[in-house]
Amino acid sequence: MSAQQFAKDHVPAGSTQDQPRPGLQHKLEEEPTNTLLPAAPNSGTAVEYRAAGKLEGKVALITGGDSGIGRAIAILFALEGCKGLVLSYLKEEQKDVDGTIEIIRKKAPNTRVVAVATDLRKEANARELVQRVISEFGQLDCLCNNAGTQMAVEKIEDLSPQQWRDTFDLNIHGLFYLTQEAVKNMKPGSTIINNASVNHFIGKPELVDYTATKGAIIAFTRALSNQIVGRLGIRVNAVAPGPIWTPLIVATMTDADKKEFGVSTPIGRGGQPSEVATSSVFLASPDSSYISGSTLHPNGGVMTNS
Repeated sequence: MSAQQFAKDHVPAGSTQDQPRPGLQHKLEEEPTNTLLPAAPNSGTAVEYRAAGKLEGKVALITGGDSGIGRAIAILFALEGCKGLVLSYLKEEQKDVDGTIEIIRKKAPNTRVVAVATDLRKEANARELVQRVISEFGQLDCLCNNAGTQMAVEKIEDLSPQQWRDTFDLNIHGLFYLTQEAVKNMKPGSTIINNASVNHFIGKPELVDYTATKGAIIAFTRALSNQIVGRLGIRVNAVAPGPIWTPLIVATMTDADKKEFGVSTPIGRGGQPSEVATSSVFLASPDSSYISGSTLHPNGGVMTNS
C-alpha cells in the first residue's frame, strides 16, 4: 500500500486485469488500502486511521467481510473496539478472509473474528448466519449489509433474466432476509448499515440490474427507518460509495471503466476502501445518534439529489 494511491489521476496498477467473479483481493496487482487516509483529497500523502474506542464492546455482522470495503469495515470496527465480528464470505474467497483475520489479529488482538462461508441468496443461510452471531456472542449490535454483486452488460437486450434474478437475489433478497432476522435479535441502540451505490443516483448504463437493486436499497433504508427507529430504537442508514478500488472492479467492469478508473470524479481519482469504511464507523457509533433513514456519499465529490 502506498500514499500515491491518493494522488490525483492515479489509476491502480493492474486495473485492466481480468478476474472471474467475485474477484479476489490477494490476486490484485495493487493492494487496496484498509487504514490509510489521504492527508488532503489528492495530495499523494497519507495518514494512518486513528481509532477512539467508538465501538467498544460491540458485536457486528459484516457480509462480504473478506475483501474490499467489507475488509476495511471489519478492520476499522476492530480498531474501534468491537469485541466480536462475524464475517460472511464465499468459499472461493477463503484466502481473502484468512488475510482479513490475520490483519485484525495483528492490529486488534482483543477482537474475536468468526468467518462463515455461505450463500446469502438462500433464505435459510441468511437467517442461520444471524443466529450464528447470537450463538457465538449473545448479541448483535450492528448489521453491515455489505455483500453485493454486479456484472456490466452494455445493452439491455443482452441482459439475461437469470443475471437479473441473481443480482436481486443477493443484493436485495439476501439483504431483506438478514435484516428481518437481525431486527428480531437487536436491542435499542443497535444499527443497520446498508451498502448502496452512487450508481443509483447517476444511473450507470451498463449496470441496469445492479443500479436497480441499489435504488431499492435506498428506498428500503428509508422505509425501514421510519418503521423501526421509533418503535424499536434501531437506526437504519445507507452508504452510497463512488468508484472504489476493490476486486469487484477487475471482475465485473468494462475495459473502458477500468482504464479510467475514478479519474472523472471531481477529486480526480478512484477511492479506497478505507475512505468508505469511515462512514460505517460513524453510522455504527453514537456520533450519528440523531441520524436515521439517511445516506452518506463517499463518492469523490459526485453531486447527488438526496
